[in-house]
Amino acid sequence: MKLLTATTRYYLLLAAGLFALASGLLYGGVNWALRSEVEEELLDRRLYVTQLVARGQPLPDTLFAYQFDLSRRRRPVGFADTLLPDPLEREMVPYRELTFWLPAGPAGAPQQVTLRKSLVETEELLGVVLAVMLGVLLLLLAGVVGLNRWLAGRIWGPFQSTLAALRTYDLLRHRPLALPTPDIAEFAELNQALNHLSERLVADYENLRQFTENAAHETQTPLAIMQAQLEQLLQAPALLEDEATARLVGDLLTATQRLSRLHQALTLLNRLENHQFAPAQAVPVHLDQVVRDRVALVEPLLQARQLRLRVHIAGAVPARIMHPGLADSLIQNLLQNALKHNRPGGSIDIVLNSDSLEICNTGPAVTGDPARFFERFRKHQAGSDSPGLGLSIVQHICAYYGFSVRYTFAAEASRHTLSVRFE
Repeated sequence: MKLLTATTRYYLLLAAGLFALASGLLYGGVNWALRSEVEEELLDRRLYVTQLVARGQPLPDTLFAYQFDLSRRRRPVGFADTLLPDPLEREMVPYRELTFWLPAGPAGAPQQVTLRKSLVETEELLGVVLAVMLGVLLLLLAGVVGLNRWLAGRIWGPFQSTLAALRTYDLLRHRPLALPTPDIAEFAELNQALNHLSERLVADYENLRQFTENAAHETQTPLAIMQAQLEQLLQAPALLEDEATARLVGDLLTATQRLSRLHQALTLLNRLENHQFAPAQAVPVHLDQVVRDRVALVEPLLQARQLRLRVHIAGAVPARIMHPGLADSLIQNLLQNALKHNRPGGSIDIVLNSDSLEICNTGPAVTGDPARFFERFRKHQAGSDSPGLGLSIVQHICAYYGFSVRYTFAAEASRHTLSVRFE
């Protein structure tokens, strides 16, 4: 629920409650005042009739018989409400009546006199008052809603602008927020705090990015030198006679190569996260040709592991605007994943069309959440020499170009499928 909606609701509840209480009090007060006026008029008429009888004068004639009634029957004395028929309107009309005893009537015997006054005018007046109060209530509620909407556009405008700036803020642009200073003190303080926070974030991010780039650059050359020297050392004649030393140097070379692959993968991930691949470097890339080139490179591995590879390219696959290196890395990591997690004598199927790319491979079942297979350093086998970054690179490349990637496993055929949808 929005803040404006919440505050408006409480304002409306408060206004409606107070107005209902005030309306009830006003209605009761007006009703009491009108009835008191009627009763006072009836008391004046009683005094007038009593004085006439005391002076021995006859009781006055009245235009309407139901306003004045003489009776010898005993009736309750005092004020009361009653309904009498109206011969003209043909409906029951409310009256307020006063019944009292006359000391001696025209015949010399005590009589009861009942004076009545119509309350029709009173009810009409109360109806008018109630209608006016309801009209005022509607105007009041409409005014509260309109005022809050106007305040939302005028006073809360800087807050909405701040939210819009935060939604579109991208740290990768290396620019802090430049929020203005509004007239409202609370919003000005909020914008100032957000500006300082974004400045610190940009500074920390820039320092981290520079450190990562420098570390990657500084470690690349020593790793290449170590790998080249270890390869030369393995070819030294002295190691041909010392198998233990040769095995040790071979293990060092393997570890160095593994470290070099890890370095390259992390560098690629860092460049993807920092959007360091310039859009100008993107060119139309034919993925079908990239698939054929990568399949040709892994032919020796397929034969060594006795794997059957089937490639199905459906029709003319349109070119994709991509960085050539990223397109090659995408296909390479998908294919390497199918090779590493396969079984001897298994199969690999590659299906490429204009909408998607699927690579299916046989292999043992894996446990765990499939969504976590794309995490960094996630390995299906703890002892594997793979750095566990292949699928993470695939996911980052897909996210970079707006593709979607999904992993599924068919337990009946023991087949793993990685699907990349281009739309």
